[in-house]
Amino acid sequence: MKTVRTLKVTWNIVKHLLQLIALFLLLTICWTGAIFLTKALYVYTGTPHTDYLVQLINFILGIILFICCMLLFGIYLHRKEMAMLKAIIDAMRRISKGDFSVKLEYHSNQREFEKIAHSINEMAGELGRMETMRQDFISNVSHEIQSPLTSIQGFAEALRNPGLTKEKREHYLNIIELESLRLSQMSDNLLKLSSLESDPAEFETSRYRLDRQLQAVVLASEPQWIAKDIHVELDLQETEIVAAEDLLRQVWVNLLHNSIKFTPPGGQVVISLIKRENEAEVAISDTGIGIDEIDVPQLFERFYKADRSRNRSVGGSGLGLSIVKKIVDIHYGEISVQSMPGQGTTFKTTIPCVWEKS
Repeated sequence: MKTVRTLKVTWNIVKHLLQLIALFLLLTICWTGAIFLTKALYVYTGTPHTDYLVQLINFILGIILFICCMLLFGIYLHRKEMAMLKAIIDAMRRISKGDFSVKLEYHSNQREFEKIAHSINEMAGELGRMETMRQDFISNVSHEIQSPLTSIQGFAEALRNPGLTKEKREHYLNIIELESLRLSQMSDNLLKLSSLESDPAEFETSRYRLDRQLQAVVLASEPQWIAKDIHVELDLQETEIVAAEDLLRQVWVNLLHNSIKFTPPGGQVVISLIKRENEAEVAISDTGIGIDEIDVPQLFERFYKADRSRNRSVGGSGLGLSIVKKIVDIHYGEISVQSMPGQGTTFKTTIPCVWEKS
């Protein structure tokens, strides 16, 4: 850091010296030009009688030439700066109308204009990315909502058929109920993501035993894993942390439910907790269907589903892992995925033992 600062100071000194040398050269050229002009003029008017008067005329004419050169240079810089200012105003006007493809080219000697242009380019790029994300989000929400709505509408119309058997009617009503629950869950998850992104600091922290929380989550999910005859194994070290208890519970619930959902009957889920010096590491492993390597980097994106047809058959909106990632991020933790198709998946989450909210 000190080396960089020293280089900057040295460069500023060199730059000022170069500017002084340039001014001196310009003054010398103007003085020389004044001498040649007066000599040409003296051919017609005659040389003044005293050397003092000759030098005085040369001096005055040299100063006039120097001032003219500086004025011309100033006009050039002014026009260049006005063109840059006009380009900046035009760029801001285009951005205000939703055109985020703005790219200002700047070759100004004024560092202030360079900083402004660079900031506008960065702002336009970020707004463009946000607009793309917004459009993708709206598209994904519309797509995810349309599917259950279409099912509800279709089966509701089918129920109007007076010739339906009792079994068919019950089947259609069950589908309508499941699709309604999907919509409700999606709405809750979207609200949860919105609240997490708006102000993470509003969530209260407390000191509690993480190992007991994991045990409680497993017990609460007992009907799901017993129904599929899944063996759940716990290997938990006694660990105390300071964090948002309700938020982290959501992380373990989402990850455990995913493991149960994608593990075939008779499979196994292992939950381990290791306490380190300043952090806790939770690993949830299953012997499920696994995830393709190409899908792993996008798992935490909103509405992303590694296998849409498979996910639709077991429910879900593709928001659970997005919520998990957001909660882990606001706790300044990390989450990683290791998976092999057909062999199972491991989600490894590392959380600081003390959450220091910013």
